[in-house]
Amino acid sequence: MFTGIIETLGSITNLVKDQDNIHLTIKSNFTNELKIDQSVAHNGVCLTVVDINNDEYTVTAIKETLDKTNIGSLSKSDFVNLERGMKLGDRLDGHIVQGHVDQTATCVNIKKENGSTIFTFNYDPKNKNITIEKGSITVSGVSLTVVNSKQNEFSVAIIPYTIENTTFKYIKKGDIVNLEFDVIGKYVSRLTNL
Repeated sequence: MFTGIIETLGSITNLVKDQDNIHLTIKSNFTNELKIDQSVAHNGVCLTVVDINNDEYTVTAIKETLDKTNIGSLSKSDFVNLERGMKLGDRLDGHIVQGHVDQTATCVNIKKENGSTIFTFNYDPKNKNITIEKGSITVSGVSLTVVNSKQNEFSVAIIPYTIENTTFKYIKKGDIVNLEFDVIGKYVSRLTNL
C-alpha cells in the first residue's frame, strides 16, 4: 500500500530486456535502506526489489506491466517518481494507492496559472474508468485532486513544490503518464454497474 506522496526521484542507470521482461536498475538516495523482496512504487507502478548493489537497485517489469504502463517507454537516464510502501501506523498524507496502474493517459495541455500549473490528461474510455471533481487520482505515482473532470479527460493543479520534486517538471504535451484511479471510486462504480 502506498500514499502517492513521492519520497524522491530515481535515475535509471540500466535497462536489460529478458524475454518479455525488462530489468530496470535505478540509482536512488534511499537504496541503502532497501532490502530484497521490498515493494517500491516507480511512477506509481509497484515493483519488487530483486537486487541491490551500492546505491543502485534492480526491479523487474513483466509483460503485463509493460503493456499497461509507461514503464516500457523509459530510457537510461530517465527519472522516475519513487515511493516505498506505507508503514503500519503512518499518516496517510495522500490517499490509498495500491501501486496497480489502471491505464495510461496522454498530457494534452499544460497551462501556467498564478502560482500553479494546470495539467490536463486524456485517457482511453474502453476501461470505463472515471474521475470526479475534487476526487483523488494518482498520476505517475503522485496523489492529486481532480480540479476539472470531463468524460475521459481531467485536469489537476500542481503547486511549484510538487513540480520541483517529481517528474512533473519533465512532463510535456504528448507525454504518456500512468493512472491509478481512486480505489474506493472503482469499487463504487463496479457495484453500481452490476
